[in-house]
Amino acid sequence: MSTPDQAAASSPVRVVVIEDEPTITRAIADRLTAEGWEVTTALDGPSGVRTVAEVRPDVVVLDVMLPGFDGLEVCRRIQADEPVPVLMLTARDDETDMLVGLGVGADDYMTKPFSMRELAARLKALLRRVRRAGPPAATETEQNLAMEFGDLVIDRAGRRVMRAGVPAHLTPTEFDLLLCLANAPGTVLTREQLLADVWDWIDATGTRTVDSHVKALRRKLGADLVRTVHGVGYALEIPEEDDSTGGDASRREGRDAPLDISSMPTPNEPATDS
Repeated sequence: MSTPDQAAASSPVRVVVIEDEPTITRAIADRLTAEGWEVTTALDGPSGVRTVAEVRPDVVVLDVMLPGFDGLEVCRRIQADEPVPVLMLTARDDETDMLVGLGVGADDYMTKPFSMRELAARLKALLRRVRRAGPPAATETEQNLAMEFGDLVIDRAGRRVMRAGVPAHLTPTEFDLLLCLANAPGTVLTREQLLADVWDWIDATGTRTVDSHVKALRRKLGADLVRTVHGVGYALEIPEEDDSTGGDASRREGRDAPLDISSMPTPNEPATDS
C-alpha cells in the first residue's frame, strides 16, 4: 500500500471518492490531485463498491448519504471484501451516525462543511497510521507476549483484543487508541495528546473525533474500561482482580506478562454497531 512518504518515490496514492454532490466531489478531486494523488470518483453506493473493487485504492473518502444504498452499507461491503482505510463524510453533526460509521469499519470521519486542507491532512495522517500498524517484525517470544489488565488481553503483535475470553472486533484506529491508553494505565491523557499520538495530527477541533472513538471502544469492551476526566481527557481503568484467584500481581498492574495467545481467536470483520 502506498503512503504519502512513499508516493513521490513510487506510484501515487490511489483515492476513491464516493460522493453524490458534484461540487463537493470536484473540489475534493482537485485538492487531492494537487497533492499528486490519483483520484477516482463515484456518485452512488453501488458504483462506489464496484469502483473500489476495480481500483483497489489506498484510501476511500465516503459520504454517508448516497443514492442506491448509503455509505454505511458501502463501508460494510468494501471492508468485507478487503479492508481499506475509510474516512467518512456526514452532513449532520449526529453522534449516532458517527458511532455507527466507526462500527462498520470507518477509521475517521468529518462533518460537512469542512476545509479541503483539513481533509488532505486527515487522509495523510490516516495513511501514516496504516503504515505504522503494518505487520510487526516480532520474534517468537514477542509473539507470545501480551498485555493483560484483569480480564482484558491485548495482543500487540497480532493486533487482537479479548475481554472476558471474548474477542473484540476493533478497527485499526480503535486498537491504536486502546494501545495508547494501555501504555500508560491509570494516567490521564488529554484529548490533544491522543490526537497527536493516535491520529498524528494536532487540531483542537478534532477532540470530538477522540470522544466518538472512546465511546465506540466502550460499546465494544465495556463502559467501565475507559474513565473520563471531564475537561481533561481519558484514562484506562485497571480492572480489579480478586486476590483469591491467585492472579499474578504484575498482571493486575497491567505490566507485560507471558501469556499463551496461540489459541486466541482471530477476529472476523468488524461487527456492525446499531
